[in-house]
Amino acid sequence: MSQVTIIGAGIVGLSHAWMAARCGHSVTVHERNANAQGATIRNFGMVWPIGQTPGEALAIAQTSRSLWLEFAKESGLWMNPCGSIHLAHRTDELEVLREFAEVGPPLGYEVKLLNPSQTLAKAPGANPNGLLGGLWSETECGVNPRFAVATLARWLNAKFGVHIHFSSRVTSVESGDKGPLVTLDNGQVIESDCVVVATGSDFRDLFPSQFTNSGVKSCKLQMLATKAQPDAWRIGPHLASGLTLRHYDNFRICDSIKPLCQRIAAESPELDKFGIHVMASQTEDGRVILGDSHEYGSDITPFDKEIIDDLILDELRKVIFLPNWQIAERWHGIYAKYPGGFAFESQPLPGVHVSTGTGGSGMTMSMGIADRFWKTHTI
Repeated sequence: MSQVTIIGAGIVGLSHAWMAARCGHSVTVHERNANAQGATIRNFGMVWPIGQTPGEALAIAQTSRSLWLEFAKESGLWMNPCGSIHLAHRTDELEVLREFAEVGPPLGYEVKLLNPSQTLAKAPGANPNGLLGGLWSETECGVNPRFAVATLARWLNAKFGVHIHFSSRVTSVESGDKGPLVTLDNGQVIESDCVVVATGSDFRDLFPSQFTNSGVKSCKLQMLATKAQPDAWRIGPHLASGLTLRHYDNFRICDSIKPLCQRIAAESPELDKFGIHVMASQTEDGRVILGDSHEYGSDITPFDKEIIDDLILDELRKVIFLPNWQIAERWHGIYAKYPGGFAFESQPLPGVHVSTGTGGSGMTMSMGIADRFWKTHTI
């Protein structure tokens, strides 16, 4: 039995822990914080295959979805196989959805174009005013991001004996005579056969040289959540606006996306400036999670911008309906984004592997990425 050490207990790290344990390895996880505090718990909780590009990325996302469903069934985690609808309130948005409904299915997307009445029948949260239609996809699922990764950690320990050490900071990883050596902040040195570094937005801490010319960068997003909606009201599936069509690369297969992007840039340059596209998901307790924005690199500060929250809410009110818009929480998250693909993976030392840069698709892609790695990697 080989000893595997995972650095980081976010969704990427715990996904690798699960797949390594399933391969029969002895797995230990070290997390610097008392619990997962990064992008893993600061997102929509969307498992979002439709947002991935056709081919390998979509296949990995679909594998992730299957693994999420397996984990939820075994652990009792709340998971909502709600699907998604991209809403069209402008004619150019509807044209993109119509084109994607034609070209998407042969590439593996399970989508269907809906008229306004069909959209409203599936999505009580769609704003009927000016609604032209929607693109329905049945593959998307929802989890509560604040609880999902904590449940995964407990389940991995109970089912596979994965040892997860919180408040345990790794200060260095070096090559040893028999394999990688992991040094903790208490001075303890651990011998491993394989190390996976999954430190998310702290990607530069252990192997900074790996990222010098990689293109990996930090991205900050602002998000909000409403109070629980009254009388157990539900929005239906995950909802996305026409603004989202310019954010996810899957829609670039549509020729009609270019004029839509040009129209938004001309009408609302502030949306492009702050990388705003709007979406909504709902947790089991009835809160609706709203967002989001994208600021990169030197534009990131510790201070959230009121204008961003206002723009997000203004755009959302155009496309979705909520009985209660009262905001209960506001927060921001920071994740690592790799412009060169759906994840950044490297091997800085023998037996040491870096896995980060999943961007805003960590909940969607991580389990599939880890599954692929451990099916092809030998220790």
